[in-house]
Amino acid sequence: MHTVGANELPPQLLEIPEPPQKLYIRGTITQKDALFLAVVGSRKYTSYGKEACEKIVHELAGSGIVIVSGLALGIDAIAHRAALDAGLTTIAFPGSGLSDEVLYPATHYNLAKKIIETGGALLSEFEPDFKATPYSFPQRNRLMAGISRGVLIIEAEELSGTLITARLATEYNRDVFVIPGSIFSPQSRGVHQLLKLGAIPVASGKDILEHWNLASESSVKGHVSHIIDKCSPEEKRVIELLNEPLPKDELIRALNLPIHEAHVLLSLMEIKGLVIETAGKIRIEV
Repeated sequence: MHTVGANELPPQLLEIPEPPQKLYIRGTITQKDALFLAVVGSRKYTSYGKEACEKIVHELAGSGIVIVSGLALGIDAIAHRAALDAGLTTIAFPGSGLSDEVLYPATHYNLAKKIIETGGALLSEFEPDFKATPYSFPQRNRLMAGISRGVLIIEAEELSGTLITARLATEYNRDVFVIPGSIFSPQSRGVHQLLKLGAIPVASGKDILEHWNLASESSVKGHVSHIIDKCSPEEKRVIELLNEPLPKDELIRALNLPIHEAHVLLSLMEIKGLVIETAGKIRIEV
């Protein structure tokens, strides 16, 4: 663990009211000029919220975006794990000090360790032995919003602490992205309030990249690399052939498989969301 003073902090943290005078850090922040995206949401998340969080973070693979969250139970931990799975750097702002004895929540000790081991960091302005308190979470939320170019809200109830982060992001002139949810879900009520106030609805990682005018090529390559890691040898062969969309007949010939087997393979890949057929051609679904 080490400390950094104001002159060593990412410059965007110095733009906020009452910036931190110093931060304790476990790990490293080597990309002070990186694009940071805070991903936050309900601790009482739904299966929809979990799937949406994982989908969008995975779709940012290869973009160089650093995922920021609070190490908390629920969406925070899902966002950190999705970033690690997608090969993205992630940093965490716990609501406690950073010593092993007080790190909160204790159940995420191994997650915190993995974040550090993969090139990320834990950051806190609290003394190393400071135990989390109800007021420490809103206090750390200002740092999560401050370091980030934008905040992605996954799910939030009407009185959720997540809305504090969204409000701070607005005050700091950061982008507020939200994933629209079911009108019947309590976990979406806060999100829909934010939409009424002008938050940016997103349905994919591509929406965020386009809003920030980032070249999508690196994202596509990163996403393709990510899905290849989880494919069977036959599926990898299909993806390797689809450097550009191909007519189905041409792709089947290139696979050099019995026609029936090739059709079954492509159908299964389409069901899994790996490829899609449009305008008579098959392409990778990104």
